[in-house]
Amino acid sequence: MSHTPSLHDLGWRPDMAGPPDGSHLRVARITQQGPGIWHGHDGATEVVLHARSRSLEPTPVTGDWVTISGGDGPVCFIEAVLPRRSELARAEAGGRSERQVIAANVDLVGICTPVDDANSRRIERELTAVWASGATPIVIITKCDIDGADGLAAHIDAVCVGVDVVRVSSATGAGLDRLRAVLGDGITLALIGPSGVGKSTLVNALAGEEVLMTQGIRSDGRGRHTTTSRYLIPLPGIGVLLDTPGMREFAPWADDAALGEAFPEIDALAQRCRFSDCTHEHEPDCAVLAAAAEDEQVSARLSSWRSLQRELAWLARRRDARLMSEERKRWAAIIKEGKGRTRQDPRRR
Repeated sequence: MSHTPSLHDLGWRPDMAGPPDGSHLRVARITQQGPGIWHGHDGATEVVLHARSRSLEPTPVTGDWVTISGGDGPVCFIEAVLPRRSELARAEAGGRSERQVIAANVDLVGICTPVDDANSRRIERELTAVWASGATPIVIITKCDIDGADGLAAHIDAVCVGVDVVRVSSATGAGLDRLRAVLGDGITLALIGPSGVGKSTLVNALAGEEVLMTQGIRSDGRGRHTTTSRYLIPLPGIGVLLDTPGMREFAPWADDAALGEAFPEIDALAQRCRFSDCTHEHEPDCAVLAAAAEDEQVSARLSSWRSLQRELAWLARRRDARLMSEERKRWAAIIKEGKGRTRQDPRRR
């Protein structure tokens, strides 16, 4: 885009704390991340960023605000990561119990799903992760120009309780005005979803020009995955878009509170159970079980709730076991170091 974005265009807000007056540091926002190197924008120019210290914590991700130092050249150094107002995270792929932050300082997260190939269980998992992040989710149903789209979208609506659902077609432009209406100047919208759902095409449609490369449709009718990194794209007067690569696995890093936000009707029913710690499995006077017995939709949602609750509990146990193991290793190293000092100190012989 020919327009040079200001810090405001990038999402900077007056109430955010930057470097102190008179400091040689300036603020920039991470627009793309890579292994050990980042790209950013300081409101005047694009810069290539390196970490000043190997111990920089947290590791910067796309969307982060950072303080940087450096001259007029394109290469600068990240001095610190400014406090985050939201963190979209998942458990790392492959069953590991490590937390992976996908994006930071996001206001809205658009969960993208194609109308003709929606995965309700994945949407529920992504909703749980977004509620845990501190951002607000919206569900964006793409490719709604195909025949029978309204009927296909109905079952998606059923799992999006309490969440705005926007139906769009990048090909015809339908729904784009409604999506622009939920955005706003300086608001950051991250787009997540599996490969081929049309996220990059949607970014280009919102921008009104090709700001991200896209590929054609495969022979099986599915979109080709193009995005290989996380890109932050400021659209002055519209908002800030953050496109992410398609993720085959999405295990939410969340807690029971986020699970309750993703399943608000289950959470509301649970308030009427006889026991405050009801598991909704076998207890008497369980309002959730009673509703599930009478309504197939509630029964399906309860099944999903149980499955996701078990997964979150498993991740919590794995995380606790890993932390205990790391703590034991830390104390073993301290004791070993102490014994070594004792052997070297002649006064202790």
